[in-house]
Amino acid sequence: MNLTGNKYGTHRVIEPQGVLPQPATKVDNNMGQVFDNEILIDVDVLNIDSASFTQIKEQANGDTNEIKNIILDIVGKQGKMKNPVTGSGGMLIGSIEKIGDALKGKINLDEGDRIATLVSLSLTPLHIEEIIDIKPEIDQVKIKGKAILFESGIYAKLPTDLSETLSLAVLDVCGAPAQTERLVKKGDTVVVLGAGGKSGILCCAVAKEMVGENGMVVGADYSDENIERLKQVGVCHHAIKLNATDALQCYDTINELTKSEMADVVINNVNIPNTEMGTILMCKDRGTVYFFSMATSFTKAALGAEGVGKDVDMLIGNGYAIGHADMAIDILRKNEKIRQLYEELYT
Repeated sequence: MNLTGNKYGTHRVIEPQGVLPQPATKVDNNMGQVFDNEILIDVDVLNIDSASFTQIKEQANGDTNEIKNIILDIVGKQGKMKNPVTGSGGMLIGSIEKIGDALKGKINLDEGDRIATLVSLSLTPLHIEEIIDIKPEIDQVKIKGKAILFESGIYAKLPTDLSETLSLAVLDVCGAPAQTERLVKKGDTVVVLGAGGKSGILCCAVAKEMVGENGMVVGADYSDENIERLKQVGVCHHAIKLNATDALQCYDTINELTKSEMADVVINNVNIPNTEMGTILMCKDRGTVYFFSMATSFTKAALGAEGVGKDVDMLIGNGYAIGHADMAIDILRKNEKIRQLYEELYT
């Protein structure tokens, strides 16, 4: 007998009842029963959210076996990969094993297609049979397992001209450059924190194109290696070393660089906590702060901005924007330097 589930996946929620799968503390990851409006995926690789993987590595003291144990424990208890500390997940790639009867012919997928899910692992029912390999330097975990994509879930077919691990790495953060394109205008001064990371470089590339000849893009990062990467790909006008947790250093540096004008847009891609106030202080009144980082405390941001009298618009890093996957992949196709760097890092 075919069973139809809720399009948003609430039929998989075990506890607490009445919530959607993302805020749920436990979901049903039984892969033996596939509802007729679900898609069953044979999973190869998990791309763990950067903030989540950073926290797990710290908890495990960098020990690979302990990282495996932590991931297996999370999925075993919750039925999904939702880090209980950061609340974030990541995404996956795999092959379509089964398409529910209610979806057949209504979506542009066939069984056997290779896809990346564009919804968070923090809401995706997941069963891990085995962790085959951990790649801590790129936040990826090779597994043997299964996952469920709900009717409302979004996905991207993997491009044939890029490696799958590279595609996964880029698609995991594709919401950031898409939102950057919406926020940045000609002539703007833009600061990107965590600029030398995976999402940061893509944001800088888009911002530099958007600001035009009269604008300025400042890429800030704490890592010397990431600063060199920024200079290598040439996606910002200034690549500076900055501790994003030091709010006054952030303010003083950008105040001097902009001759007290401050930034029109500040984009936070940092994967550690306590960067909210540094981000806010770099922005001018009536400017825009975009927190893409899942390490952000929105309580600290809201109350902190109020506390220092900053009248700025603050946006939550929505990972979804229409056309975001194609846009992110196109950045690699158009920018040979970024593509070469990412191929070195993620393949």
